[in-house]
Amino acid sequence: MGKDLNKPSQRTLNKKDIAFSEQEERVEKAEDTDGKKSGDTSPESESSGRKVIYNADLQLKVNNYTEVQGKLEKKAISYGGYIVQSQTSTFEDEQLSETMVFRIPQRNFQSFLHDAEGTAEEITHRNVSGQDVTEEFVDLESRLRSKKAVEARLLSFMDEAEKTEDLLKISADLAAVQEEIEQLAGRKNFLQNQTDYSTVTVSLETNILVPKVDQASDLNTWQKVKKQLAVNINVLLALVSGIIVLIAGNLPILILTGMVLSTIWIFLRRKKG
Repeated sequence: MGKDLNKPSQRTLNKKDIAFSEQEERVEKAEDTDGKKSGDTSPESESSGRKVIYNADLQLKVNNYTEVQGKLEKKAISYGGYIVQSQTSTFEDEQLSETMVFRIPQRNFQSFLHDAEGTAEEITHRNVSGQDVTEEFVDLESRLRSKKAVEARLLSFMDEAEKTEDLLKISADLAAVQEEIEQLAGRKNFLQNQTDYSTVTVSLETNILVPKVDQASDLNTWQKVKKQLAVNINVLLALVSGIIVLIAGNLPILILTGMVLSTIWIFLRRKKG
């Protein structure tokens, strides 16, 4: 019989076809590496500039850090930033320090630092650091392009495959590639966010203020008297409780000691008589 020309040809995917995607990925990565070594810069990299993660740590002494806190929060919002953490430390109802963590757009990073330092009576600590992640960011973009090319190739193989074993093999390879794409994209998005927004940690410190004598409500004399009385009562109760526990716990020894001493006393008294 003659060959049926209308019948579609069946293609069996061998290991070479499936491994072609991995070879393609290596070739594209090599091309990207050669391009970077030769100084080739794409318009996208030129427009984006360097990718630097900025962090700042400030410790400021202020007179009224409640007021300063409000000013800093308003400044952060006006610059397009936001506060991610605020922690207040107190001692005997007197506020001593507060730590705030801000995320500020990188273009307003220096302006926010200047405004924060302007609210302080004294700057006790200042540390500004930057981490250049441009190389990692470019590498992630290159690897993402390669992985997406592999994904597209595997999808085309899946459309052409007709055998179940080929479909299973391609599905497993495709799932692994897509997982790598998600990881690379997640890392890239993280670096993008870290470079778009700088982290500024501001610690505010204030001196403990002595309450004014003419403000009777601040003295709380009666409350202090009751507190001291309660402390003394607790001390007396603890002393009495300790004595009772001492006597009750050592009662057998005390009885035995008393009997021995009584016997000796009676014996000495009779002997003397």
